[in-house]
Amino acid sequence: MANYLFDRLLSSAVPPDRPFIQPGPGPALDYGGLRRATGRLAHVLQGLGVVPGDRVAVQVDKGADAIVLYLACVRAGAVFLPLNTGYTPAEIDYFVGDARPRLLVVGTGGVAAAQEIAARHGARVETLDAAGGGSLQVAAARAPDDFATVPRGADDLAAILYTSGTTGRSKGAMLSHANLASNAETLVDYWRFTASDVLIHALPIFHTHGLFVATNVVLLAGASMIFLARFDASEVLSLMPRATCLMGVPTFYTRLVDHPGLDGAAVSGMRLFISGSAPLLAETHRDFAARTGHAILERYGMTETNMNTSNPYDGERVPGTVGFPLPGVLLRITDPETGAALPTGEIGMIEVKGPNIFKGYWQMPEKTAAEFRADGFFITGDLGLVDARGYVQILGRGKDLVISGGFNVYPKEVEGEIDALPGVIESAVIGLPHADFGEGVTAVVVRRKGADVTEAGVLEALMGRLAKFKQPKAVIFVDDLPRNTMGKVQKNILRETYKGLYKP
Repeated sequence: MANYLFDRLLSSAVPPDRPFIQPGPGPALDYGGLRRATGRLAHVLQGLGVVPGDRVAVQVDKGADAIVLYLACVRAGAVFLPLNTGYTPAEIDYFVGDARPRLLVVGTGGVAAAQEIAARHGARVETLDAAGGGSLQVAAARAPDDFATVPRGADDLAAILYTSGTTGRSKGAMLSHANLASNAETLVDYWRFTASDVLIHALPIFHTHGLFVATNVVLLAGASMIFLARFDASEVLSLMPRATCLMGVPTFYTRLVDHPGLDGAAVSGMRLFISGSAPLLAETHRDFAARTGHAILERYGMTETNMNTSNPYDGERVPGTVGFPLPGVLLRITDPETGAALPTGEIGMIEVKGPNIFKGYWQMPEKTAAEFRADGFFITGDLGLVDARGYVQILGRGKDLVISGGFNVYPKEVEGEIDALPGVIESAVIGLPHADFGEGVTAVVVRRKGADVTEAGVLEALMGRLAKFKQPKAVIFVDDLPRNTMGKVQKNILRETYKGLYKP
């Protein structure tokens, strides 16, 4: 029996001298070196008592050895549990207490706090750092290269990713070997990745985007990547002559559009720009195309599902949409209350089904059952519609729906009108407690520097464009919208900050 995911990600058909990580900010690593490194580290994991099914929780800075650790966990049959590097010790305590990992791997600077947490929950602490001096790296240097890869099947767990937890308890999404392999295989084909591609990798690797989309796609294609610790627009532009693709979040593209060096010549060797993890403003999409001649390819995914839809590689990439369901993925729009399927063009709950859909939430069987329909469709919690041409539009999270005076107000519709106003960079529409309406539609707006945009001006502009019940009761101006590490606007923070705006 083979190891379902590892044997696909590190196929023996890929020449060992092919670059995996190209020389650049850090040292180069070829596929042969990657396989040997995973073997050494898998030996270390086994020596520390890690057996198939054990969780290995990892909170470390981005680096090539962190990718090696991920692959070594898969190779050893363990369950990889990446944790956001911004999480506090209190948050890590929750995740370790919930997942009960065999190992907690941290950077060398976080050992003291990690030891306290691990002692409470029966875990062992090991270290890994960018300089190569972590305990795992020291042990791996003495370990043999060859390792008898642990057999694992399609349905065995490969990873647990905790949801962002913006409301309520953060949940651990259980992803199987087949979930990850099937989605990456689909994306390699859909986005036309080959061994000649070079990806600029500037995403974090504690999230599905940077780890299970970017890295897995590169591995399955036998391609290469330039591995950056973080995104810097000037650095990325300087690297484009050596690259073919960039995967990013909307912030990447807004910063590139603002950079004077972005033009057709700068991107002449690039074939594909992909954006995800948060909605891309249509204005950014148009500005980028005007500057470069490239239409950004926007797609839609979730922690629980990997990628569900994508704009086409060939064909029109429509701003404000996330394209079509990927091959093998079924998508439908349903009434949020009844679950009944809705016709084309109507707004409702997005539900998906396919081999990419996770196995459920770790140790939360009731929550898992509540999120799946009887026919196997997963209720995403995202509101959207499918237009007459089949393009999917995301209109916001179900929890962000505003119910004002008994009417449903979809924030995305109002945001689209506000974002189109001169002098507005972006907006977020939320519902706040209101004595008369239940929830008052409220716009939080970021203005361009020096722009003469006022509350009265915004309200007047919307009067002829939106039904009265959709129009904001107030407009709040801020310098920036709060975002999480993947660029998603944190509307829960806005709701909490301004909850007393409409005092009785």
